[in-house]
Amino acid sequence: MYLCTIFTQNTLNTISLKAIFFDFKAITKAGLAVSVVFSSVAGFLLGVPDYASFNAMVLFKLIVGGYCMVGASNAFNQVIEKDLDALMDRTKNRPIPSGRMQTNVALVIAALLTVIGIVLLYTINPKTAMFGAISIFLYTSIYTPLKTATSLSVFVGAFPGAIPFMLGWVAATNNFGIEAGTLFLIQFFWQFPHFWAIGWFLYEDYEKAGFFMLPTGKKDKGTALQVILYTMWLIIASLLPVFGFTGKLFITPIAAVFVFLLGIWMLFYSFRLYQNRTAKAARSLMLVSVAYITLLQLVYIIDKFLR
Repeated sequence: MYLCTIFTQNTLNTISLKAIFFDFKAITKAGLAVSVVFSSVAGFLLGVPDYASFNAMVLFKLIVGGYCMVGASNAFNQVIEKDLDALMDRTKNRPIPSGRMQTNVALVIAALLTVIGIVLLYTINPKTAMFGAISIFLYTSIYTPLKTATSLSVFVGAFPGAIPFMLGWVAATNNFGIEAGTLFLIQFFWQFPHFWAIGWFLYEDYEKAGFFMLPTGKKDKGTALQVILYTMWLIIASLLPVFGFTGKLFITPIAAVFVFLLGIWMLFYSFRLYQNRTAKAARSLMLVSVAYITLLQLVYIIDKFLR
């Protein structure tokens, strides 16, 4: 009987720890956070002058601090939108609306992550901490409230969304110049086709919560046309480093060919959305956009260390 009690208690503890782990992943949106941290790592590798300047401890603090900052933003967001999350199929099972986590607990998690993140990034350099803090402020205090008011929320949200790529450069160089600005510009333009594609195939679900995600408010040619236009701007921004205008951020003509082909690939799916205007076409564009930004960053990094 005693052994059975111990076994049951251990089993419950294991289940409880697993539940806490999964709820922490959900409240911080771990998948999204990891992809954002990857952008910061890419920017860091591009900013490091050479192998001798590589500092593993700085990179470690950037990864942990970056995750904390993104996780804090997502946790604050879920606290603010807890009632709206309960209305949507894709979010109703999140920790707060499902009742698995109290709002106060989520707030404590968000606050702790904010403090830990800012402190870690500050130990890298003050500029990195400043941009991390700006990202949290814009995401939670401006972007989140605007989502139920205007489609311009996507424009506002593109600012904190574009910070991670350039944050890595600032962490590596302690400098915000044309190089960091170019990395920011690339990810800024990328936000629009990416999030409008999401807003398109989740349109009905977003509508339940009163979120305005599409530029025209509808799944129409006007929205699809803007997706194409911003994809073109993205291609142009992504090719700027080959022309020598962007300081120490430079890609070779060979790398530029790969970047251009990636852009044409994404533009093709943008035109498909314009032609078909279906949820399937929007979902395909979203997946391609995720692959695009990841592959673009890899091309930039590989080109730097091979030349």
